[in-house]
Amino acid sequence: MLFWVFGYGSLVWNPGFEYDEKVIGFIKDYRRVFDLACIDHRGTPESPARTCTLENVEGAICWGAAYCVRGGPERERLAMEYLERRECEYDKKTRVDFYKEGEPSEPALTGVIVFTSTPDKVSNKYYLGPAPLEEMARQIATAHGPCGNNRDYLFSLERAMFAIGHEDDTVIELAKEVRRVLGTKGNGIPVEKKISGSSPAALKSHMPALQLRSLQEAVVMDS
Repeated sequence: MLFWVFGYGSLVWNPGFEYDEKVIGFIKDYRRVFDLACIDHRGTPESPARTCTLENVEGAICWGAAYCVRGGPERERLAMEYLERRECEYDKKTRVDFYKEGEPSEPALTGVIVFTSTPDKVSNKYYLGPAPLEEMARQIATAHGPCGNNRDYLFSLERAMFAIGHEDDTVIELAKEVRRVLGTKGNGIPVEKKISGSSPAALKSHMPALQLRSLQEAVVMDS
């Protein structure tokens, strides 16, 4: 059995483990949100970072990168152990279908496990919940931890989604607001005039099709 992992956050640009195949695609009825606290990578318990989780929204899609690990149970076990340590804030697993580019009707993978978070502040200590754009931007602009700044996580995700050809409105809008808080443009040049919000570009939805054989199981996680 092949082992597949779908990344929608830092795994898109930094999987952190050895893999044999990478495929760009999406899952349905989920959207990327910055509602999860990170206290050991990009933040601290005193100043938590905001990182990605998934929100169940009918009709939404979430693009990312799926990675395949071949070579038997031992390689799969090592990859899973690494991911479970890295994704320790996620407390919920849901099986979904994974779709490849250009073929939105039929899933390329079934039984995909999505690591996400229970949207309840009482039962899930890592769930921050939604907040006004300006408040989230200030938090992301200032939070930092052992693995770096929270803002670098956001900017890296913005670049990664552009690189795979599927920019995310939420990421673009939040990154723009963080740059406004920091007083910088995307290239780090100081802003001469305050930039007010403008509508981000729409999500790109299709690219040329890739061939991928059907698989029975996959695993989806992210940080």
